Amino acid sequence: MLLTEEASRFLFFTGKGGVGKTSVSSATALALAEQGRRVLLVSTDPASNLDEVLGVALGNAPRPVPEAPGLFAMNVNPEEAARAYRERAVGPYRGVLPAAALRSIEEQVSGACTVEIAAFDEFAALLGQPSATEGYDHVVFDTAPTGHTLRLLELPTAWSGFLDSNVGGTSCLGPLAGLEAQRSLYAAARAALADAARTVLVLVTRPEPAALREAERTRRELAELGINRQRLVVNGVFTASERGDPVALQIEQRGSAALERMPAGLAALPRSEVPLLPFGLVGLGTLRALSGRAGEAPALPAFAAPELPPLDSLLDALEASGRGVIFTMGKGGVGKTSVAVSLAVAVARRGHAVHLSTTDPAAHVAEALGAAVEGITVSRIDPERETRAYSEEVLATAGAGLDEAARALLEEDLRSPCTEEIAVFRAFARTVAQAETGFVVLDTAPSGHTLLLLDAAESYHREVLKKAGEAPPEVRALLPRLRDPTFAKVLLVTLPEATPVHEARALQRDLERAGIRPFAWVVNQSLTPLTVRDPVLISRRAHEAPWLAEVAGLGLPAVLVPWLPQREGQRLDLLQAEESSPKESG
Repeated sequence: MLLTEEASRFLFFTGKGGVGKTSVSSATALALAEQGRRVLLVSTDPASNLDEVLGVALGNAPRPVPEAPGLFAMNVNPEEAARAYRERAVGPYRGVLPAAALRSIEEQVSGACTVEIAAFDEFAALLGQPSATEGYDHVVFDTAPTGHTLRLLELPTAWSGFLDSNVGGTSCLGPLAGLEAQRSLYAAARAALADAARTVLVLVTRPEPAALREAERTRRELAELGINRQRLVVNGVFTASERGDPVALQIEQRGSAALERMPAGLAALPRSEVPLLPFGLVGLGTLRALSGRAGEAPALPAFAAPELPPLDSLLDALEASGRGVIFTMGKGGVGKTSVAVSLAVAVARRGHAVHLSTTDPAAHVAEALGAAVEGITVSRIDPERETRAYSEEVLATAGAGLDEAARALLEEDLRSPCTEEIAVFRAFARTVAQAETGFVVLDTAPSGHTLLLLDAAESYHREVLKKAGEAPPEVRALLPRLRDPTFAKVLLVTLPEATPVHEARALQRDLERAGIRPFAWVVNQSLTPLTVRDPVLISRRAHEAPWLAEVAGLGLPAVLVPWLPQREGQRLDLLQAEESSPKESG
């Protein structure tokens, strides 16, 4: 049973996107509740799918989970939290300050980092304010993907440091008086995180090299923050029961090899392993099965999966204009990086110059590419480097003619964590602009972070005008470029499972509301085209049918990429998947 015997007051589940944090945290919370405890399960992930897993519509306040006495759940919705935060910042000044001053405050709290600090306010209240959770024995946090989680955990120190150094009274988060009032709450939240008697941090991973490396990086960084009571859960461990199934043996061997080479720091942690189940984890019955108790498997679908063409069927249309930007978007862990790298290689082999990059702080495009490929240049948007360059530029331009006091105020403003958002967004726009003279393939961050980048355009304009006087041309041209279907082509990458499909479908709707129509869907790591004999894989293959049918009916081209084995250090070429994977013989 998962972590129920030594469960602390607070349990945090973190890890690389797609490793199963929501499933594992939900199964743990349900198991605790069914032992007679009162449990609050909280998602702080902007791309949360907790509603779907539990089968209940969630909001910013705890709600009971049907058919699970003692279990309550909530989503810390970043956008709702940001709206409330902005009103707290602006409301007290309505009718007091002139309209121009109100507009200035509203602009200060319109940036993407306001969303983050607003969500953290909610998070900090649950962790640092005893009255907020006094009715519960345990509070279980299903946290965001690793990079976002670390930012949340570091914020108490970062923001209190900013409060200590800022003497000007304003910031990109609005009047500092509001932040000052939160100082003690942030300190209490930080203390709770580092208190081993109250908090356990659970690193969730899969038996895959990239996920294990990310977990080790997270382990080290959390330890540096003083969060030392850590545990490891390896999710999706597979042992073939049909030794004559080559696909099953490949999956087992790949997982075993990854675990054998697990970083030493991770290997030293107390560890639980969760087997790969024969069905997707949606519903309380499947969560019980995940935690090793009697559960109920969903019924097998009564229809065959639709036939979808392979990934290479998109190449002619992607290449047609001779230039442009290709995005891979979707939930963390669906294989956006592999799809991006495969397409970059294929376009380069057709004689085009290709720039392969990423806006995802946890992405590994250079590692996924492996050896250099003629025609491809590789980069990543490094937040620290971009922030440093942006700050130096602003000081050299907007700060050049300022007196000592005004320059000191500008330097304080640039020390705000909001500056990183602006700097990264500028680099994103600059990378997209390179597609005017060739191809850019961008492996983007998970959906929530991607949308924050896209939504930051207007607030970026206001911020950069305030500091540097003029937005760069690539920023002014960004939204028109993204809305031009001949220039920008968004590929929605998913797995043939409920949650990744539904999150990508929500992303499609959000993009279309922003005037950006996606180009196609890519269903990755599918067992449907393969011949499998292992009972677990046969069941998982059958359960793909409804999700493939749903994707096929969404009005966009859709392609299918079979599951393909990958060896450590070898590029995974998805365009060769059709030729090198065992086929379904009918």
